[in-house]
Amino acid sequence: MSGYFITFEGGEGAGKTSILHSIAGKLENLGFDVITTREPGGIDIAEKIRNIILNPLHTEMDGRTEALLYAAARRQHLVEKVFPSLKEGKIVLCDRFIDSSLAYQGHARGLGIDEVFTINQFAIQNAMPDLTLFFDIEPRKGLERIAANKDRERNRLDLEELNFHEKVYEAYQILVKRFPKRINVINADQTIEKVEADSLSLITQYLTNHK
Repeated sequence: MSGYFITFEGGEGAGKTSILHSIAGKLENLGFDVITTREPGGIDIAEKIRNIILNPLHTEMDGRTEALLYAAARRQHLVEKVFPSLKEGKIVLCDRFIDSSLAYQGHARGLGIDEVFTINQFAIQNAMPDLTLFFDIEPRKGLERIAANKDRERNRLDLEELNFHEKVYEAYQILVKRFPKRINVINADQTIEKVEADSLSLITQYLTNHK
């Protein structure tokens, strides 16, 4: 595969989705062939699984069921969209990937980071991202942003207490230490212009160094 797989990670309200689309446009202006996508979703089957997972009415969903559904959506998304795009030499910018499962289901749900990583290995066949940006903001501030943003999609994770989101944040700190060469920390508690600039600088530097 000749393209680059770059993922954007962070807790609720970190701003990664807005930054991702802004960065995509800037990279295209620099002459890069870019495609944007998201997890769970990105293609029809995975979007349907997303609707099941994130439906606020599905509060009875078991944690293992949730983890398996994410892995299933991830597999189909890779096969149908990510792998073909990488073979075409594109830069794939993906809003969430395996690290989200490790943080949300593995740590915050208490299933175990290693256990969730194992079931995802079956799904992804070692297809880890080339580069991951973690948008770092304290959970309380992220949730305050969500409350202030009336246009944002409301989902089942928004029903969780602050303690759950603090565990997610704790998990990302663990993952940053576990994958230091892949995961880069972006201070998301800045103006959006500064976060964009930091993100673009990091990505373009990576692409330049890995030509």
